[in-house]
Amino acid sequence: MKILIVEDEPSLREVIQRALEQEGYVVETAADYARAEAKIAGYDYDCILLDIMLPDGNGLHLLETLRREGKRDHVIIVSARDSLEDKVSGLEQGADDYLAKPFHTAELKARIRSVLRRGRNGGDRELVQGNVTLDTESRRVEVAGREIPLLKKEFDILLYFMQRPDHLVDKAVLAEAVWGDHADQADNFQFVYAQIKNLRRKLSEAGADIEIRAVYGFGYKLSCAEPRPKP
Repeated sequence: MKILIVEDEPSLREVIQRALEQEGYVVETAADYARAEAKIAGYDYDCILLDIMLPDGNGLHLLETLRREGKRDHVIIVSARDSLEDKVSGLEQGADDYLAKPFHTAELKARIRSVLRRGRNGGDRELVQGNVTLDTESRRVEVAGREIPLLKKEFDILLYFMQRPDHLVDKAVLAEAVWGDHADQADNFQFVYAQIKNLRRKLSEAGADIEIRAVYGFGYKLSCAEPRPKP
């Protein structure tokens, strides 16, 4: 899950970023309107934490841009302006939630989980494909009821694919979604190939009836595995 924090106050931005990274999210930040606009134009996010009062613009205008362009990023407005007018305006323009400052990071994390459940997962914390069950909150994966241990990035990759079954996923899009800004620093996609290889091996060894298949010249797709031969 990838989150963008749009917040001009450095200490608060750092606190939020650290708290969300500890939860396993990929986190990117923007300190002003211009940087946020560039990020939103170039990338998709599972959730955007959007401050209204930015030094060079109004955060609600960014929300307008998102919805006008048909982007489906979830947005939680995080603002010191706890007025009814701001809340109504933000929600009417398509924000998913509104959280007034100051707030506890525990509440922010709960709001994010709630928004993400209502969105991509249709309100459920569990995703099920074939005999594989993935719990988005406990970060637990089971194959036929038995847990399989996954590293953080392996889990993130599997989550990304289980949210998009039978969809072709470009390797560059996958890298940017799972690694965020760090993906831009790579000269090739060997780090993606290595994680995919390990994940596919673990799923196969656990007897999963889904698999991540390579699509030559494009990327990968999650689909049902070929039936195993009977002994």
